[in-house]
Amino acid sequence: MYSLARPLLFALDPERAHDLGLKAMETAYRLGLNPLLTLKPEPLPVTVCGIEFPNPVGLAAGLDKNGAHIDAMASLGFGFVEVGTVTPRPQPGNPKPRMFRLPEHEAVINRLGFNNGGLDALVRNIECSRYQGVLGINIGKNKDTPNEQAGRDYAIGLERVYPLASYVTVNISSPNTAGLRDLQEEETLRRFLGELSELREKLAGRHGKRKPMLLKIAPDLAPAELEGIAEVIAASAFDGLICTNTTIDRSAIAGHRHAGEAGGLSGRPLMAKSTAVLRAMHERLGSRMPIVGVGGILSGGDAVAKFEAGAALVQCYTGFVYRGPALVGECVEALRRHLGR
Repeated sequence: MYSLARPLLFALDPERAHDLGLKAMETAYRLGLNPLLTLKPEPLPVTVCGIEFPNPVGLAAGLDKNGAHIDAMASLGFGFVEVGTVTPRPQPGNPKPRMFRLPEHEAVINRLGFNNGGLDALVRNIECSRYQGVLGINIGKNKDTPNEQAGRDYAIGLERVYPLASYVTVNISSPNTAGLRDLQEEETLRRFLGELSELREKLAGRHGKRKPMLLKIAPDLAPAELEGIAEVIAASAFDGLICTNTTIDRSAIAGHRHAGEAGGLSGRPLMAKSTAVLRAMHERLGSRMPIVGVGGILSGGDAVAKFEAGAALVQCYTGFVYRGPALVGECVEALRRHLGR
C-alpha cells in the first residue's frame, strides 16, 4: 500500500509530505487499517541497558518530534520508538524551505533546526498515548540558549521527561543548531556529562527507578575526537551511545543540485560513514557500553551490517521514508537470521 502512496507523497514538498504521511498513518491506525500497511514482525526480544525490547529495530528521533503519533508508529512493528528532539521552549526551527529530497541517492538533506512544540506539548502528547512499550525521549537545547548555559536546558529536559521515558537520549550532534556540536569537545563533554549524571542519580532516587541515558554523536568526527569521546563516556555514568546523527559531508552526493544546501544529509550516503563511526566506537568501548546504530538503513542487510559493526540495536528514519513500514519487518527478519547463526 505504501508503494502506491509514495509517488503521491514524493510529488509534494518534502516537509509537507512528511506531515501528510504522519497524518495518514495516524488515520490508518485509528481506523484499524494498519495491517494493510504492513504485518507486524514476530517478537525478537533483546535486552539492552536493562530494558527488554520486543525487537531490536526502532524508530529514530526526528520523525515524530512532538510525540503526537506514538501509538500509530508503534503499531507498525517497531521494537521501540524514540521521539523528539524536544527543547524546553517551543521553537519554529529554521526558515523554509529546509528539507530536500534526493531520490536518486535515497537521501534527504534537512536543516529543520529542532522545530518542536516544546516540553509541555510533548509531555501532554505522551500522557495521552496508550503506548506501553519502550519509549526513548531525545532532548536538546533551544537555539537561543548559549553553549555556556546549554547544561541548564538539558537539565530541564531531563527532569521533565524522566518519569515518562524508558531511556533518555542527549542530542549534542545535530548540525542544524549553531555551535551544538562544540559540546562534543572532550573537556566540555566531560563536565556536561558529569552534571547530567549527577542529576540523573537524584531523579532516580526521587522516582525510585534509574533510567538509562544515551549520548548521540555526529558522524563527522576525526579519530582523535572519537578517542576523546570514548574515554569521556566510558568514565561517565552514561549507559549507551547512539551512532550517528546526520552528516555535513557532501562527497557522496557531489554534483547533485541540492549538494550545496546547508543541513544534515541522511539516507543511503550516510550508511558507510555512520557505520565506520559505530565500528570505531565499538572497538574503543568493547562490551563496556551498548551502541545503537542509526544512519542509512534501507534494507535488512543494512541492519545486519550495523550489528556486525557492533550495534546492539538499530533505528530507522530516512529509510522508513523511502521504503515505508515494510522496512521494519525486513530488518527484524534479517536480524533474526543473523542472531540465530
